[in-house]
Amino acid sequence: MAGKRTVLTVRLRRLAAMLHEMREHAQLSKEVVSSKTGINVTTLYRIETAQARPQRRTLTAMLDLYGIGEPQRSDALQLLVDALRPGMARSFEDAVSEVYGAYINFEAEALSARFFQSTFVPGLLQTEAYALAVYQTTMPKVSDQVIEQRIRARQERSKVLTKDDPLELWMVLDEAVVRRVVGGPEVMSQQFSQLLWHTEKRNVILQILPFDAGAHPGMLGSFTLLDFPDPADPELVYVEGIASDELIEGHPEVRRYGVMFDQLRAMALSPRDSITMIQETMAELDKSSGEKS
Repeated sequence: MAGKRTVLTVRLRRLAAMLHEMREHAQLSKEVVSSKTGINVTTLYRIETAQARPQRRTLTAMLDLYGIGEPQRSDALQLLVDALRPGMARSFEDAVSEVYGAYINFEAEALSARFFQSTFVPGLLQTEAYALAVYQTTMPKVSDQVIEQRIRARQERSKVLTKDDPLELWMVLDEAVVRRVVGGPEVMSQQFSQLLWHTEKRNVILQILPFDAGAHPGMLGSFTLLDFPDPADPELVYVEGIASDELIEGHPEVRRYGVMFDQLRAMALSPRDSITMIQETMAELDKSSGEKS
C-alpha cells in the first residue's frame, strides 16, 4: 500500500530552506553530501525542496556534516518535530490535490491574503449551499462523499477569519462573480448576505472590478498572495487553473503578482461602492425572484 504523501507545511518549507542554506554555506555539493552520509542525491533534492520530510537520523547526519552547532541545531530539530504535526489539510487530504492541501496549510498560518477571483466567491467566504452548487457543476463525476469533504474543508478554512488573530483578507472580485447566479436566487441571496456580513469586519476588504474597467491584468486567471508573520517564511502565490493548481515561490514571480494585484485594486470600485453594488444586485435578485413566484 502506498505511503502517506508529504503535504507541504510552513515549517517543512522553512526547514528545507534552512538545510539548503546550510549546505551552500558549507560549500558542499549534493553529490559530496551523498557520498559522506549515504543519503541518496534524489532524497537530498526532495528534502531541500520540501517534497519530503527527513528522518531524524538523516537530519542529524546532515547537521553533523555541515558542522552545525547551537542554537541552529536545536532550531532545525525543532522544525522537524513541528513539521511532523498534522496541518489543517490532514483531515481532507484524500479529497483535495497535493497542491491545494499545501495551500490550505499555508493559509491557516498566513498573516494576510490578497485574492483576485474571476469566476466565483472565494472559498473562505462561501456558504455551504453556494459551495455545493459550485462543486456539483464543476465536478459532476466526483462522488458525493468527496464533495462533502471539500465543503467541510472550506468551512474549516473559514475559521481563519474569526480566530483571535484573524487572517487579514483583501479581495478583488470580477463583476462576473456578483452577476452570475450560482445555485439559484435563494442560494445567491444568502451568499450575498454572507459577503456583506464579512465586509463588516475590520480584517476583510472587498472590491469589485466592474465590467467597464475593460481589459485588466487578472484576465489570465484567479490567484492568491499569502504573507506570513515570520520573516523566515517568504510570501507565495497560489494560482488556480482548469487542469491543475500551482504554488509559486521566488521573489521575481511573487512580486509580479503583487504588482498585478495593486493594479487590479486600483482599477476596482472602492470598498464602499463595491458594497453598494452587491446590495443593489441583491435587491434586484430578490425583486426578480418575488415577481416569478
